[in-house]
Amino acid sequence: MWIDTHCHVTASKFDDDREDVLARARESGVDLLVAIGSGYGIAGNAAAVELADRVPGIIAAVGVHPHEASELDDTNRAAVRDLLAHPRVKAVGECGLDYHYMNSPRETQISVLREQLALAREVDMPVVIHVRGDEPNSYDDLLDAWIEIGEGQLDGVLHCYTGTLPFAQRALEHRFYVSFSGIVTFKRSDDLRAVAQGLPLERLMVETDAPFLAPQGHRGRRNEPAWVPLVGETLANLHETSVDEVARVTSENARRFFRIDGEDDA
Repeated sequence: MWIDTHCHVTASKFDDDREDVLARARESGVDLLVAIGSGYGIAGNAAAVELADRVPGIIAAVGVHPHEASELDDTNRAAVRDLLAHPRVKAVGECGLDYHYMNSPRETQISVLREQLALAREVDMPVVIHVRGDEPNSYDDLLDAWIEIGEGQLDGVLHCYTGTLPFAQRALEHRFYVSFSGIVTFKRSDDLRAVAQGLPLERLMVETDAPFLAPQGHRGRRNEPAWVPLVGETLANLHETSVDEVARVTSENARRFFRIDGEDDA
């Protein structure tokens, strides 16, 4: 019924009860998870692929997070390329730009992003994008690279979106989907809810970004995929439709974007 399009279920915070977490997700109607390999060191990508290979109902994305851009060397390049060839890997990412924390220099982030986009074109895969920070404007830098390198051939999703409505609308014109996380449920997220309301449901996805960003009612706790329906409930209220309709449409969007077929559920 639901697809959590972005979660870090191989993070160490799940080491003690990962199987229980996955079971709770299934019990909550989450049929499929996208395990994101990046964000815990480039070498961490392998764990997401191993989990997707071992556990039904999980697929993986592999890439270089902007925080890790400075780690990219020839050894890591080869490892990422090898992992992308695995049949359970369905996207490049998460990759992108993060000018908030600046864990890697701006120019390094841009260079690595461009390299990841070129790789995605080469292997014909969609891209999961992380973008954050306004000074200088990471959003404009991202879209500039996307247009130049993608040349209209790449599909992308702006994960855990917190940007403006005008930028999201521009992104839709360049083959992007927009994914919302538990942030859209927060009491002080009225501006973000207005963004979600202003975008067509046919271009939206839902995610948890677990173990981060637990939705309202669970804040302060470790997030987990079982709570992705709470994001969907908020979208249903904003779009004045049923929760079942949001589950159906966002799942169809995710299956189209990640090119998921029936075998990927098993």
